[in-house]
Amino acid sequence: MPPKSPPPPPGLLVVDKPPGMTSHDVVARVRRIMGTRKVGHAGTLDPMATGVLVLGVERATKLLGHLALDRKTYLATLSLGSATTTDDAEGEVLSTADSLEAVTDERIAAGIAGLTGEIEQVPSAVSAVKVAGKRAYARVRAGEDVALPPRKVTVYRFDLLATRHGADRVELDAVVECSSGTYVRALARDLGAGLGVGGHLAALRRTTVGPFTLASARTLEQLEERPALSHDLSEAVAKAFPRHDVDAATAKAVQHGQQVRAAGIEGTYGVFGPDGRALALAVDAGGVARSVVVLEPA
Repeated sequence: MPPKSPPPPPGLLVVDKPPGMTSHDVVARVRRIMGTRKVGHAGTLDPMATGVLVLGVERATKLLGHLALDRKTYLATLSLGSATTTDDAEGEVLSTADSLEAVTDERIAAGIAGLTGEIEQVPSAVSAVKVAGKRAYARVRAGEDVALPPRKVTVYRFDLLATRHGADRVELDAVVECSSGTYVRALARDLGAGLGVGGHLAALRRTTVGPFTLASARTLEQLEERPALSHDLSEAVAKAFPRHDVDAATAKAVQHGQQVRAAGIEGTYGVFGPDGRALALAVDAGGVARSVVVLEPA
């Protein structure tokens, strides 16, 4: 038997997801490329969407649930003139507008303004939102009628880049910067509904997730050619969390999972030893620092 290959080093991969693949499909492919089962993803992308998908490898999978990925940016193409069952181009057409004369640039601008800032948004019925423990999309596919309650989301930017008026549709290219949990296809749906013509999402590309951008993203083909991390474990922690450096004695205590003196940092932060390695993620509570994840145990 040939010797077993050593596992890859822990860290994060920023993948430029292609269209037509689920986020789980990407994880399965990366498991084969990196030669390990220990791969997970943060921030799901729909199959039709492309762009930034953050994956953790080996011990870095422990980071995924703590990453502050609450701000995301998308390049979107919205199609006005028809509504679909999924609020995107992959669904069946529910309605088509008889006329698009009312879809003026002024009304589009007013509709976009009404969907900017803190808004109440009803998620798409075909979404990953759980209803009584089951994903909404699974209930819809099983033939159930699903009515999801509205939730508060924040659209920080909804900037129109281009408008194309066609015979049967009006297409809008836009930049959308929003909070986690915002559905861009629901923005397309609601913009079209507000204009009285129906709307859906035609294309979506995610350009940023938290501190991770397309600039550091690689395609699956590039990864096949050169399987390498985007950020090793310590780089990933330094990029995604506030940094707290400690001395050797404190580092040893942290590696044993012991409480140490508080750092005075709000929220989750990275604890780094004298050699610059990330040892743990910690939070302050009651004058002490408590490790939420020990990355380099003693």
